[in-house]
Amino acid sequence: MVEIRWHSRAGQGAVTGAKGLGDVVSTTGKQVQAFALYGSAKRGAAMQAYNRIDDEQIINHEKFMLPDFVLVIDPALAFTDNITDNDKSTTKYIVTTHLSKDELVAQIPALQDKKDRVFVLDCMQISLDTIGRAVPNAPMLGAFVKISGMFELDYFLDRMKKVLSKFPQKIIDSNMQAITRAYNEVK
Repeated sequence: MVEIRWHSRAGQGAVTGAKGLGDVVSTTGKQVQAFALYGSAKRGAAMQAYNRIDDEQIINHEKFMLPDFVLVIDPALAFTDNITDNDKSTTKYIVTTHLSKDELVAQIPALQDKKDRVFVLDCMQISLDTIGRAVPNAPMLGAFVKISGMFELDYFLDRMKKVLSKFPQKIIDSNMQAITRAYNEVK
């Protein structure tokens, strides 16, 4: 089973990102869960979203997990949330930041022995440049596709277009640009 934990603030699209990922995964024949836990439902409040992906039926509905991937889409939460909580020796971290990986790891002691599993990109800037507003979930999905190796980029883009088909073409196109750019920029 692959477990993914998203660290975000309400309004940044983590729930939509987790559900979008779930929709794409469901087209592969795998079983998937996508859910979120909110403290306060107010925009800007810290929150977490989750995915589970497996070949077998998923009967675990607990929030507790040992994540394979931790996706941090709000830069400040890398410093304020315990993003390494319940991690494994193989957990990979994808963090939205304007900092280089070396700068980020130097400032977060819990990541210092995990440097080879930390990946960075500026999802905020990518979403501003491509979508026109700071909604970093689409770029984070692009980075996840690259780091996880779970999908070929073209396959993922094709399936995401179907997920987003209820939106105007301009929104679909800008999200595809954000996903592709993040896929190419994550380090």
